[in-house]
Amino acid sequence: MITLQKTTSTFNFSPGPGALPLVVLEETRQALERLPNVPLSILGIGHRSPWFDEILNEAESNLRSLLNIPTSYKILFLQGGSSLQFSMVPMNLLRGSNRTADYIVSGYWSAKSVPDAQREGNVRIAWDGSADGFMRLPNRSELNLTPDAAYLHYISNETVEGLQFNSIPGLPNIPLVCDMSSDFLSRPFDINRYALVYAHAQKNLGPSGVTVVILHEDLLANIPDNLHTMLDYRPHVLKRSNYNTPPVFSIYVMMLVTRWMLREIASLDEMHDLNKQKAERLYQSIDESEGFYRGRAAIQNRSLMNVVFNMASPQLEAEFAQEAQANGIFGLAGHRTLGGLRASLYNAVTLEAVDALCRFMYRFHRRHR
Repeated sequence: MITLQKTTSTFNFSPGPGALPLVVLEETRQALERLPNVPLSILGIGHRSPWFDEILNEAESNLRSLLNIPTSYKILFLQGGSSLQFSMVPMNLLRGSNRTADYIVSGYWSAKSVPDAQREGNVRIAWDGSADGFMRLPNRSELNLTPDAAYLHYISNETVEGLQFNSIPGLPNIPLVCDMSSDFLSRPFDINRYALVYAHAQKNLGPSGVTVVILHEDLLANIPDNLHTMLDYRPHVLKRSNYNTPPVFSIYVMMLVTRWMLREIASLDEMHDLNKQKAERLYQSIDESEGFYRGRAAIQNRSLMNVVFNMASPQLEAEFAQEAQANGIFGLAGHRTLGGLRASLYNAVTLEAVDALCRFMYRFHRRHR
């Protein structure tokens, strides 16, 4: 069983940028002053230097090891967050194809991915959970899929609503595109089932500023030639994520996080087991509160990464979040569009942190019931 380094007396449950392992924070602090074996700060290192080439190589190698990614997939470290991928994916995979792209709208972020895709071609909504308030995910029988779609796009974990897919949707032979920003590296998945996966870093991978894109090389042959250079995947593949000045600092910290994972865990199955333990403890505290805490997501679709819950009133929720922070427990406010409360349990959040939150919830409940 993985044993994460214990935290300090404060605990970070922020939805992003999220918690980072203490050892990575310490290595980053040292790198801000001076890099190992290099008399420069990470903030002043050249992106064309042999040293940074090694960082890019290790970051890619670590991801290939963690996820068993074959050489037929290219790995890119880009900028712009997942929000830019909402545009780049349809620009590269839909524009000029005369085909339709299917989109599953399961929450706040998947809904935001649709308008940019519609600017590039025909988009069909395969399922829309807004009528149910995005409180559940679709069954396979509910998906209205296009047999010859250019691709199917979905988000594996909705951070705002606390919903997570536990199975892979789609039809055989239809390219599958997935935004895994908030559960990337939290559990294993078969990359061979996907044409393209993307994930911004500020959940499980590191600080904001870098987005990982993993795409099958077969996609490159059909990218239209009229794209602006920075929005075309091919130049980034050709220059190995160094076409222009990349986010050196963010890539370096991401490399440290993947190095930490390879050092600490036997496989992503082990990380998944730990994440399930954390979520089970917190959901148990919610479920056993006799309605004082109210889980939002359908039980079968509950996220292991983002536990979203409510209380009797917004005033009580605000009091809860304020008092939690006074007790060293940070980042519990819900998303601005939804309100409520949310605890994000990314990889670097420890069992110790979850237990501290559960104890606080119990004490708060006893005083207010």
